[in-house]
Amino acid sequence: MDRLTNPIRPYAWGSTTAIPGLLGVEPTGEPQAELWMGAHPGAPSRLDRGAGELSLSEVIAADPEGELGAAAVAKFGPRLPFLFKILAAGAPLSLQVHPDLARAKEGFEDEERRGVPIDAGHRNYKDPNHKPELICALTHFDGLCGFRPPLEAADLLEGLGVDSLKPYVDLLRAHPVDAALREVLTAVLTADRAEMARTVADASAAAERLGGPYAPYVGLVHHFPGDPGVIAAMLLNHVRLQPGEAMFLGAGVPHAYLDGLGVEIMANSDNVLRCGLTPKHVDVPELLKVVVFEPGEPGILRPEDEGEEVYETPIDEFRLSRYVLAPGAAPRTLPDNAPQILLCTAGRPRAGELTLAPGESVFVPAGESAVLSGAGTVFRATVVI
Repeated sequence: MDRLTNPIRPYAWGSTTAIPGLLGVEPTGEPQAELWMGAHPGAPSRLDRGAGELSLSEVIAADPEGELGAAAVAKFGPRLPFLFKILAAGAPLSLQVHPDLARAKEGFEDEERRGVPIDAGHRNYKDPNHKPELICALTHFDGLCGFRPPLEAADLLEGLGVDSLKPYVDLLRAHPVDAALREVLTAVLTADRAEMARTVADASAAAERLGGPYAPYVGLVHHFPGDPGVIAAMLLNHVRLQPGEAMFLGAGVPHAYLDGLGVEIMANSDNVLRCGLTPKHVDVPELLKVVVFEPGEPGILRPEDEGEEVYETPIDEFRLSRYVLAPGAAPRTLPDNAPQILLCTAGRPRAGELTLAPGESVFVPAGESAVLSGAGTVFRATVVI
């Protein structure tokens, strides 16, 4: 197995202290949003097998079957199909949604055909892949996920006492569920920006005064003054994950992360359609093709089974599990039928002969035995064969 050197992404919403705190290093004063583990072409992990440092993507490209195994290559192609991260939100991320596989392929091919530059600010589809993801909390972790029932959203908006919100309240109460949510989201995102800015200011002032169920939305206006995404966010469920709990985000589900430190795993894609809380491009017509307008309780995942605690999802491109190793416990031998990345988040456990500190990780090629021992917590990222 190979100890990984992993890049840190300095996105503006990142916490300045959470990742340094996990790694046990001094903060730089700059935001550190995500630590990436994997072979994403934008920022791959690096390793050294004695002949100099190489990126994990270069290592895999040189021998896909040797690194990933024949079964994984046959199923996913000659690439690692997931990206593993430590994510540290110090400010809200954009309100966003991801396409399913069919829409991603169609949208990518359409933009390629029309000659939209891959790095254009108004480009929606960077690749032909879907981007389901899973976030597992390491600290208390706040987020938004999926639509509230329309009547519940209507009550929340009405409770603010803002006259300009009344048309949205009426829409939420007057239509079938999917039509109500679609019409209100469309109306919010296409409203006159000056009028919406006043509505957002009034709603935010009321939310700050009222607190309670409005508390999660108070900070949004400070980061995104006048942004219609502040109102759109109130249509969504607020979720607070406890450490060890997780949330799966499938295609079409609007969501945003607000605050906290977590382990995230996703299919290897950059496809994001934004709904708000961002200065970036919002393509409302395309967004409406992707969003699933169905209310529901966000499903909170808790790890199943003793020993290897698995976070079950319907996705084959990734599988996340956790080992909590007690002092003096017997070593755990891991399956070797697929490539895997092992990440330590607590203690100083050993993976084979390598001792891992919090925030450190190793890549284990398919077919190579891996044994966990010592005391600590290790997350295991792999694929479903």
